[in-house]
Amino acid sequence: EVMLKNGRELGEDSTFGTAMVEMGESLRQLSEVKDAFDLNVRQNFLDPLDHLKNKDLKEINHHRKKLQGRRLDFDYKKKKQAKGSTIPEEEIQFAEEKFHESQELAENGMRNLLESDVEQVLQLQALAEAQLEYHKQSAEVLESLLSTLNERVEEAGSRPKSERKPRSTFNSYST
Repeated sequence: EVMLKNGRELGEDSTFGTAMVEMGESLRQLSEVKDAFDLNVRQNFLDPLDHLKNKDLKEINHHRKKLQGRRLDFDYKKKKQAKGSTIPEEEIQFAEEKFHESQELAENGMRNLLESDVEQVLQLQALAEAQLEYHKQSAEVLESLLSTLNERVEEAGSRPKSERKPRSTFNSYST
């Protein structure tokens, strides 16, 4: 914005002013390319990764903790019965069923996560593609800017030099 403003203030007759406006415009375009890249990465990589972390992995960890608790309960009841305690067989079978149920849920959750490898690798691929596109667009903007600035250099170099007469500072003071 500063380059655009100051370049315009120098006027269209100024090669430097025109070059500053073109540079400012190119920087604005680069900013737009970066904003589009950020949005693309957010939608196609970061949000799905966040979903994986906050939903899928959280659910798997919940099932694993539940499995651990049920395993401890089942083991405790089996040991108590082995030591001659009067724990009903139905209670031990119920604890074993709950343990196996939790085990199956945890295994299914982990299996589903591992089977989603293709989806996760595709998300990484989308990230790499977005980065490549960002750099291509940035390079195009900068190449166009350099081409334009080269033209401005040639234009400024081919202008005839105006003769400047130095002002004498001694004439304005009297001694």
